[in-house]
Amino acid sequence: MSTRISTRHRYQLVQEQGLSVADGIRGSRLERRRHDLADPALRSRTILAVAARWGFTDGANFSRAFRAAYGMPPGEYRHLHDFGAVRELTRAAQATTRTF
Repeated sequence: MSTRISTRHRYQLVQEQGLSVADGIRGSRLERRRHDLADPALRSRTILAVAARWGFTDGANFSRAFRAAYGMPPGEYRHLHDFGAVRELTRAAQATTRTF
């Protein structure tokens, strides 16, 4: 379910978290990609296709940003998720990742 808020309110939320608008958008997009990488229905899509779905067309940039946010490259995250080991890692990452 998507919650719609005004642009002004969104900017206020980001500022309250001490983030720039670009950081907030990047974090939100990374979170969506993380969900897609863990989705068994999207397993047949390449990592670059998952990244591009949310506006990241450069695989290297996506990999660096994902690693910075979640502590591992997207391919490793997907592999770990297949074995259920990523559930605990995801909870820890969510506690430190701020999105809007």
